[in-house]
Amino acid sequence: MELNPIDLIVIGLFFLLMLLIGVWSYFRNKNAEDYFVAGGKLPWWLSGISHHVSGYSGAVFVAYAGLAYTHGFSVYIWWAFTIGLTIMVSAKVFPVFWVRLRKRFQIQSPLEFLITRYDLPTQQLMAWSGAWLKLFDIGAKWAAIAILLNVFTGISLPVGILVSGGISLIYITFGGLWAVILTDFAQFIVQIVAGIVMFVVVLGRLGGTEALFGLWEQLPPENSQPFNEPYTVGFALAFLFINFLSYNGGQWNLATRYISSPTEQQASKAAWLSGTLYLIWPLILFFPMWAAPVILPGMEDPTQSYGILTLELLPVGLIGLVIASLFANTMSMTSSDINTISAVITRDILPAVSHKFKDKRTSLLTARITTFLFTLGTILIALQFERFGGVLGLIISWFGALVGPIAVPMLFGVIPWFKSCGPRAAISSILVGFSAFIVTKNFDLGSLALEVSLPVITSTITYILIGFLQRDIVPGKVRAMLEEISKE
Repeated sequence: MELNPIDLIVIGLFFLLMLLIGVWSYFRNKNAEDYFVAGGKLPWWLSGISHHVSGYSGAVFVAYAGLAYTHGFSVYIWWAFTIGLTIMVSAKVFPVFWVRLRKRFQIQSPLEFLITRYDLPTQQLMAWSGAWLKLFDIGAKWAAIAILLNVFTGISLPVGILVSGGISLIYITFGGLWAVILTDFAQFIVQIVAGIVMFVVVLGRLGGTEALFGLWEQLPPENSQPFNEPYTVGFALAFLFINFLSYNGGQWNLATRYISSPTEQQASKAAWLSGTLYLIWPLILFFPMWAAPVILPGMEDPTQSYGILTLELLPVGLIGLVIASLFANTMSMTSSDINTISAVITRDILPAVSHKFKDKRTSLLTARITTFLFTLGTILIALQFERFGGVLGLIISWFGALVGPIAVPMLFGVIPWFKSCGPRAAISSILVGFSAFIVTKNFDLGSLALEVSLPVITSTITYILIGFLQRDIVPGKVRAMLEEISKE
């Protein structure tokens, strides 16, 4: 299908705004600290909005739209609700620790403190593992947006991946974190407007506000249940723990939002804002997806439901706005991820490879080159996404299962309770978690919950158990660090 010229103009203006923000942000970056953590001057409301929109992408409108079509309300429970809950419960814990680490230990990357907390080999294992993992995760996001482009315009998936990835590559490389944050805010506004428009139009199509509850009577009974096989209570609990690790800093880009906050209080307020948005906004966002089986019954490919709803229900101009919002979601998450991975590579990996990369005079140029090359790598992965189980396979099976083993020693490492967990505990937990992931990929465990949770469960048990066995061995530098970040 060819889009109306007005829709194309709307999309074009959106991308022009993103590029202009990138160029403007280019001149705000005087050094690597500006590029990676916005100079530690990020206000709480911008940080909270960015933390929220950076936590999901256009994949929500593809993979999760398909699950909303087939499994109904359960997708909100195991995804949005568990995220919002874990962020708000931890609002006065991990955000505070991240700010103290920046202020008292001058970190710019979420992994810099790991040299002191553990040692260089442990930090390098986590840095390399996380960077490789993000190649796949971000590649899935490009593939998701390409599927939507295919629905709207008919262009092939490879071309869609190159378009979406290429545009983002330009402004991310130019602007650093300021570009990411400001484009996140612009994209949030576009997303809110487009989401509300879609919600109102679908509600009108179904007969008005009565449809808010009456809709479920027109759907299979299990679609209204909070848990719908295979997305059971066990699966939700597994994702609750995975999200606890991910959204408090296990996803490094989200840790950066807290690291960049000027004070501990502002970091906590940012967490409360992000968590509240996760509890409320998805109820509006998902409603058209839950209603899709009534409006578009018998779809062969439910992942295309949101795109087709947009084309069938919205007038000219608004279609372009919704498409722009789908791009906005993906660009928020991917640009945020890429900026943080660039910080990890520039601040943690490259200096360990060669002392030449410790020169602060060239760190900003190194950061931009790293950002460009890493983004290019994610695009190449996206072009091969079918080999990795498709978009949903990459997001749930690969990312969900692998983020835990990396996040466990990272987050638990700042909690004084686990001060005896040293390098041996950290490395063992990562390797055991990865081994468990290999098991899940080669053996049928008979449970999606077990498949997703086994790596993080085994990683957590290994970390705690080895730390317990070494409870009398706590280096002075570790004890001093934990005491320092625990002090008010």
